[in-house]
Amino acid sequence: MPVRADGGLIQTFGLDIRVAILAIAVDTLAFGGTLGSLGALYAVELGAGLVLAVITYKIQRAWYGDDHDPALIKALAIGLLTAIPAPITPILAGPAGLLGLLRLFGGKARSHPR
Repeated sequence: MPVRADGGLIQTFGLDIRVAILAIAVDTLAFGGTLGSLGALYAVELGAGLVLAVITYKIQRAWYGDDHDPALIKALAIGLLTAIPAPITPILAGPAGLLGLLRLFGGKARSHPR
């Protein structure tokens, strides 16, 4: 995946910190429920992944400033990671959220859509 000069590494791989925190919380809760129910609540985990993907897309567009395609790719990745019945979302969403924080403190964050 090429990194554009105008977007850079942070824009390409970064998540709004609110998305990262939400993704980690939802994945932890959904995985805990699935594990505790011995898989009976897996449909709930799938639904949580879908809802989280929609929320991620909206936040990445409105607050992080991503265009349609990057926001959609990040949203689908977060939704997929949440739907997998293993606690792997924190491994990827955590560092992506830290990149988002770097962007926020670097003064390039936007508070409104284009």
